[in-house]
Amino acid sequence: MSEMITDNKPKVAFICVHNSCRSQIAEALGKHLANDVFESYSAGTELKDHINPDAVRLMKELYGIDMEETQKNKLIGEIPNPDVVITMGCNVNCPALPCKSREDWGLDDPTGKSDMFFEKTIQIIESKIIDLKNRLKK
Repeated sequence: MSEMITDNKPKVAFICVHNSCRSQIAEALGKHLANDVFESYSAGTELKDHINPDAVRLMKELYGIDMEETQKNKLIGEIPNPDVVITMGCNVNCPALPCKSREDWGLDDPTGKSDMFFEKTIQIIESKIIDLKNRLKK
């Protein structure tokens, strides 16, 4: 019985407009820091053709995670139905995405900004992932 419960981890979807930066970082950090508690996915309402190169570079430098190897840009329809939906702060409205709970992290897009701004955004996402992990752990 306990094996069935561990296989039934909540699915968390990190949603952004383009699925190229904040949501990708959140997916990567969710997999890296909270895979024992929840499954992480990211998706967008539209797609860019690549993951933000600054995000890719900084995630490699800070965590040794190569997002280009482990992730790709996805539309909302390409991910499993989530239990938790987290919008990253880009005013995305996902009425067609049913879930048990929803929250908005209200993060400014670091695209085109300094490494310092990017790193601050990554640190905020990391702390929010850890908080979410603690809240979902039962």
